[in-house]
Amino acid sequence: MATISAKQAHQKELFGHPVGLYILFFTEMWERFSYYGMRAILVLYLVQSTQDANAGLGWTTGEALALYGWYTMLVYVMSIPGGWIADKYLGQKKSVLYGGILLVAGHSILAVEQMWAFYTGLGLIIAGVGMLKPNISTMVGGLYKKGDIRRDKGFTIFYIGINVGAFLSGLIVGYVGEVHGWHYGFGLAGIGMALGLIQYIAGQKYLKHVGNNLGSSIDEEEKAAMKRPLNKAEKDRVVVLFISFLLVVVFWGAFEQAGGLMNIYTSEKTNRMLLGWEVPASWFQSLNSMFIILLGTTVASYWAKRKLKGKVATSLFKMIIGLIIMGSGFFFMTAASAQYQATGSSAMYWLVLAYLFHTVGELCLSPVALSYITKLAPLKYASLMMGIYFAVTGFGNKIAGLLGEASESLGEYTIFTGIAVFCISFGLLVMVFRKKLEGLTHGAEDDEHEMHDDE
Repeated sequence: MATISAKQAHQKELFGHPVGLYILFFTEMWERFSYYGMRAILVLYLVQSTQDANAGLGWTTGEALALYGWYTMLVYVMSIPGGWIADKYLGQKKSVLYGGILLVAGHSILAVEQMWAFYTGLGLIIAGVGMLKPNISTMVGGLYKKGDIRRDKGFTIFYIGINVGAFLSGLIVGYVGEVHGWHYGFGLAGIGMALGLIQYIAGQKYLKHVGNNLGSSIDEEEKAAMKRPLNKAEKDRVVVLFISFLLVVVFWGAFEQAGGLMNIYTSEKTNRMLLGWEVPASWFQSLNSMFIILLGTTVASYWAKRKLKGKVATSLFKMIIGLIIMGSGFFFMTAASAQYQATGSSAMYWLVLAYLFHTVGELCLSPVALSYITKLAPLKYASLMMGIYFAVTGFGNKIAGLLGEASESLGEYTIFTGIAVFCISFGLLVMVFRKKLEGLTHGAEDDEHEMHDDE
């Protein structure tokens, strides 16, 4: 497990952050390229007619969204055993390596045009993400000392890497899958993951002091942390984390309409003509990533400056604001649905505005939540708590799938409006209890400032 105490060895820095951050940045970038590339075409492949030139499986929308919900849920639920294995046996660094190998195999098998290969590939991807996702995120936290305000910025930089991969995948894998063949797209995703695995192995010299198993640690305090029971402060912090995970479930249950219901809505009910050319539906999956790349450091800097000025900028506050902003974005989809009902088509700008609000909300919640876990999680359960976080996002994905299925009977207008109202209301409810919850963190975010190794 990563050594996340202050007793870290000197780390070489680049642009004000440890070089190891950029190794993890590119590893996650290629992993997300493969995952989001496959996700961008999965539902479209499932619902495509078996009689078309680029034949799909011919499933109904309900069947496709049901599989999508189960798949995206299991991908993240597997982060719990993935985190436990890292904490107990392998350490995060080896777990990421083995996860990458499973992902290369899974995405590559999807390129085979057989149903056995389809389900085998999905299974390997589920296992691979479960091993890689929680552990690489915990390693990022291990690069920073306790109280280092750069931690949140570091996670935002890491998060930008995620979305560079997602942005490119929507354009490249989405285009190849829709135009040249679904299985070529799946195979291309596998090539991307292979590149990520190669550069991760090549960059190990910058990760020597993070991601190692606690049992082999040279730090006696870290070895002892594996054996002693949790104290009151640690227990209280775990309670706060679990309560914050409620925000996460609601957020991703709404946000993940992007890959399901919003993806199908884009394909079937949006006027995608631009200067005489029809924009591929899968390309809209890249809007979120593009906005994150453009706005990521700006949002992170805003919160850091606000913190240094003594204004409210706690992680919990950011997450609540993120949920409210994201929920507000669904009102644009309400407007799109109303326009479709009135005219038989809806404009692309509604989608662009919705994805913009979703992105700002995501930047306030998701990278902040990752950083929050590395601040509050007990040392011996660091990867497990990160795994639980990703499992919670998986449950959010399942909820997203159920909401998408419900649209067949309730209609998009009702679903989009209901999501907006619920997200905003839930965010305001948690805001009422924010100060009491933050008291249970026992000062975990107090006195944060920049801390470089030469200090």
